[in-house]
Amino acid sequence: MVTTDDLPPGDGSAHDAHGDRRARLVDAAVDHVAAHGIADLSLRRLGAAIGVSHRMLIHYFGSKEQLLVEIVRTSERRQRDLLSRLRQEPGLSPADVARSLWQRLTDPGLAGQERLFFELCGHALRGRPEAVPVLDGLVTDWLEPLVDAETAAGADPVTARNRARLGLATVRGLLLDLLATGDRAGVDAAMEEFLRLYYGAQ
Repeated sequence: MVTTDDLPPGDGSAHDAHGDRRARLVDAAVDHVAAHGIADLSLRRLGAAIGVSHRMLIHYFGSKEQLLVEIVRTSERRQRDLLSRLRQEPGLSPADVARSLWQRLTDPGLAGQERLFFELCGHALRGRPEAVPVLDGLVTDWLEPLVDAETAAGADPVTARNRARLGLATVRGLLLDLLATGDRAGVDAAMEEFLRLYYGAQ
């Protein structure tokens, strides 16, 4: 739980302190959503769960939907950080890295975050102004680390970008499949087939 007393003071700058407190609140909110899902989530209940008032959340984020956008963007950043850490582990092939990331993304404990991701993308694509920012970097933020992984494996820049986009689309499509069907065995088998075609993995 985060309380207002726990939030760091920053470096003395009001702007920095505001940004730091905001980031800490987002991290606490992401952890809460991961643990409890988004069913019946309100700013009042979320604030009580992480130790701040709902007025404080409104002060920092403006609205519930703006906070949800930040939760999604922070969750995505955490996933990219995980990818970076996996790539640095010795002895892991690109297929091993992809498989480990997939296992993490399909952890049942993250289902609430994944549902929120697709829900907000739907709102943004329908033009709801508060949700539209979730589209910023939705693809491009992932392309750089994925392209780096492909070029490190020997792909030329154009092929690396095409493969990165294909891999990202496949993972997101299978995540949507899992949420829609609940067929974990089926999507895992499909991912293994993709890795076989993509990397020649056995």
